[in-house]
Amino acid sequence: MPTDSSSPPDNRTSADTTARPPTVPLTWTADSHVWRPECDHDYVIAKPPRQVPPPPAPQDAAVWATSMGAAHGRTTHLQITVQGSGSAPVTLEGVRVRVLNRAAPTAPKGIAYSMYEGCGAILIPRHFSVDLDAHRPLARSLPGNQTDDPDPALDFPYRVSLREPEVLLLSARTDSCTCDWYVDLDWSSQDRTGTVRIDDHGRPFRTTTIKGLPRYWYQDAGWVPMTSAEAASETGD
Repeated sequence: MPTDSSSPPDNRTSADTTARPPTVPLTWTADSHVWRPECDHDYVIAKPPRQVPPPPAPQDAAVWATSMGAAHGRTTHLQITVQGSGSAPVTLEGVRVRVLNRAAPTAPKGIAYSMYEGCGAILIPRHFSVDLDAHRPLARSLPGNQTDDPDPALDFPYRVSLREPEVLLLSARTDSCTCDWYVDLDWSSQDRTGTVRIDDHGRPFRTTTIKGLPRYWYQDAGWVPMTSAEAASETGD
């Protein structure tokens, strides 16, 4: 849940009126079911293809994945939208990725289902990559994803206000484990500083490797195995 440096208020809901802690001067939303324009996204599901419905529209991905008990396969694209909640601007000082647990890959008998078909374009202005397998995962700034005129890689700090939000995209990847993780976002405003925790409604985000798993994608006849050549063409590996 979001926290500041002195106490743990949740700035998405109302706090108790007694002994109310200092108010965090920003609000945020997080969506971990973002698909990149090149459709580089997989879900790992412990169900056979006959029990898995077709890929959803991108806007329905969260409901679809939850109903399947799916985990993000290989990469989680986490979109964070931040804006100020008062009259004073807020400076976003940086993000820190906290890995709570590295365990054996989830659903060892599961299948990686590619969302390659039916993916729509998504434009995200501030893009970061995170290696969850690193001892100390760092969010590294990347250029924007426009193919014709990409924005340059711009690192923190960023400034937000009530009328000027900022959108961040963290692409967190693992090749070796099932990782539970969250993000600490450091902020400052006037003479105050603090940190909010970005998580999945009180739970950590989860990303698992797809190495060694069978991989399927959806064609006219339903889910079919993806060949090594098709997988390499999709991911650019």
